[in-house]
Amino acid sequence: MTRLSFQKLQEDLKGLITSLPAESRLLSEPRLAKKMGVSRATLREAMRSFETQGLIRRQQGVGTFVIGEVPIMDTGLEVLESIEKIARRIGLNVSTRSLEIEQLEADEECACALDLKIGSPLTRISRVILTDERPVAYLVDTLPSSLLIRSEFEKELSSSVLDYLLQKGSINLAHSRTEIKAEVASSEVAHKLQIQRGDVLLNLTADLSDFSGKVIDHSYSYFLPGFFRFHVNRRVG
Repeated sequence: MTRLSFQKLQEDLKGLITSLPAESRLLSEPRLAKKMGVSRATLREAMRSFETQGLIRRQQGVGTFVIGEVPIMDTGLEVLESIEKIARRIGLNVSTRSLEIEQLEADEECACALDLKIGSPLTRISRVILTDERPVAYLVDTLPSSLLIRSEFEKELSSSVLDYLLQKGSINLAHSRTEIKAEVASSEVAHKLQIQRGDVLLNLTADLSDFSGKVIDHSYSYFLPGFFRFHVNRRVG
């Protein structure tokens, strides 16, 4: 299939998707591919972009559904804020699911990131963020166990590690160094976000430091591109 033909396929599919009400189920892949006159592999490739845009969601063994218009979290990266705080500012309701708190020992990667000895006690917190019951982000934070009291975290906030640390007030947070990249979803992340393995996500890997420069939180955040738009205001140097 030529590039122009593929673009025409995407235009036709987008027209079909946007013409249907939210929660409509599309035809099965074989039937839709036959209707569009393309192979299932070509159809799957064309549909992938609509999933990352937040227009459709695929459920393994169930089908593909139209999501409809979705709210977008549009925010700058100059100031570090939790998703919960951003959502409150724009009047968007978010919730947390699949909260997991585990104790572990630092492996080589975490020990290097947090400047600790291998085997040091760590706490890892992972959770899924939802808007309108739709998973839109998967967040994983790892920090020294001494910095977080599990019972306090679950009782007071139960979602944002950043807000917990700010509210606790015993640590003077200074800055976060963040790496931004596109990344394909692993099986684990795809399962958490109810997408297909290999779908493209926006990944933010961050090291949160105090004023002494010590990293206290090493995190991975995975976002569905169709629900988030990040930007940076830059001055001319």
